[in-house]
Amino acid sequence: MALFSTLYKRSLQWAQHRHAERYLFGLSVAESSFFPVPPDVMLIPMTLARPQRAWWLALLTTIASVLGGVLGWLLGVWALEALLPWIERLGYLPAYESAVADFRHWGIWIVFLAGFTPIPYKIFTITAGSLAMPLLPFVLASMVGRGGRFFLVAALMRWGGPRIAALEEAWMERIGWSVVVLAIGIGIAVAAT
Repeated sequence: MALFSTLYKRSLQWAQHRHAERYLFGLSVAESSFFPVPPDVMLIPMTLARPQRAWWLALLTTIASVLGGVLGWLLGVWALEALLPWIERLGYLPAYESAVADFRHWGIWIVFLAGFTPIPYKIFTITAGSLAMPLLPFVLASMVGRGGRFFLVAALMRWGGPRIAALEEAWMERIGWSVVVLAIGIGIAVAAT
């Protein structure tokens, strides 16, 4: 079954849509506060389709992601009690509790780390607000972490271009199904503890 290859080809087509940058912006805002799909799924094919716009796309994604992070921070400040059942229903409660512990141990550095890695950033934006992290340090750490990630992705796609696209397309099914198996394994391990 060529599920992931088909989705990859379709995302390359969407990346060339005349409103693709708007969609990237909206996805980036949503992902940082409540949506589970990372903006990389649009940033990568958009950068491959238009390598000359790589830096603009990385900047757009960073700004939108940080704005979404501020929205998540505000949700943590004002709506945590209402969000906790939703967080639990989506299976993010252990991640939220872990994020609280990480914040208490690492402080602002955890925002930078979460912004750069594929860890669900939204958990850390909501947690930062719920723990009353000052907004300015939160925004600065988010800019550095998210910007570092998205500019690195854009640079790799601009530099590797067609070579990376060919590798990505050739390996997409294996990568996609490996991620699914890994996610299921992590889910089982978390449920067992």
